[in-house]
Amino acid sequence: AAGSDYKVIGDLTLRGVTKSVEFDLEFGGFATDPYGNYKMAATVTGVINREDFGVVWNAPLETGGVLVGEKVTITIELQAALQA
Repeated sequence: AAGSDYKVIGDLTLRGVTKSVEFDLEFGGFATDPYGNYKMAATVTGVINREDFGVVWNAPLETGGVLVGEKVTITIELQAALQA
């Protein structure tokens, strides 16, 4: 049902490093678009640590701290059409 929440579990590969990840999926529902195509929509979100995938570049700031944080938020807006 629209507004339902699910988990997406799978492997994510970045820069040759594969890790198991778990993202949240919010199902948006089904609808017919203006062209008569039956479609579904969903939003997938999750957070990864970029350093777990070997993305370790950074630069110190003059005010302290670093330029790029470890955590990266991934958001995927999905739309799929029914194939006849």
